[in-house]
Amino acid sequence: MTPLLGLLALVLLAWALLLWRRGRRQVASVQMLGRLQESDPERRTLRFPWLQRELLRAGLDMQSLSVRLVPFFLLAVLALSALLGNWPLFILILLLAPVLLRIWLTLRYRRRLQRMVEQLPTLLDQVIRSLKSGRTLADGLLTAMQDSTEPMRSAFARTSRNVLRGMPLEEAMDDFADLYERDELRILALGVRVNQRYGGNASDLLASLIVLIRDREKGSRQLRALTGETRITAYLLGALPVALACYIFLTNPAFILGMWNDPSGQWVLMFSALFQVVGSLLLWRMMRSIA
Repeated sequence: MTPLLGLLALVLLAWALLLWRRGRRQVASVQMLGRLQESDPERRTLRFPWLQRELLRAGLDMQSLSVRLVPFFLLAVLALSALLGNWPLFILILLLAPVLLRIWLTLRYRRRLQRMVEQLPTLLDQVIRSLKSGRTLADGLLTAMQDSTEPMRSAFARTSRNVLRGMPLEEAMDDFADLYERDELRILALGVRVNQRYGGNASDLLASLIVLIRDREKGSRQLRALTGETRITAYLLGALPVALACYIFLTNPAFILGMWNDPSGQWVLMFSALFQVVGSLLLWRMMRSIA
């Protein structure tokens, strides 16, 4: 029982660290979502602001039927596992479901954000043409938002709706940048705020931002090409221990089960799993720094 208690303590420690990290961002998220919901009365009954934030970033609507059916399906599977007495499956689903959901939302958010950044120069170019034709920055941005393609159009739909309902443009852009947490969007929001407060030539700012976005995209592609071998090596290093353990268990299960039945072997397996998780996280962090 001692190794199991140690593993439970490590899981609770990791969960506490995740809650602490989430709590640091909770206040800003609640304030941002509160401002967005002020002009969207049908969403005021929503709970779990952190979940709503993740769904918004991933381009999902918490009011949609498909999103609402997921927790009911998960609860049904958990209840069926409990009724059948399959407690290992119950615990496995209970532990893996939040992790897999988080991974899926993160991957969906990153793909969507990458497409949005790729579409941003086209949108800014349309805003520049609107400014040169005599329109204001707010009118140019709203027109470009409505004429943009997916996923940029759906991402800006809430911002455009809030501006039309009376929210200042700089606040709406700040909320948009805070939601998606991308440097290009923060620079755009800052430029809009400076222009709305102090005036100035917005065309030059937007043109500079277009050059910045395209240069960063070009540099990112070159970096990914140069670090392709490093990333593949990281994938192999992370997957090799797990694959080897699965191979040993399939070909000689008595070896793994014998270690599990021995107290010292349990400690070895527990620390091996812990080191595997820590090593995978370190590799993932290093890959993110060069991706």
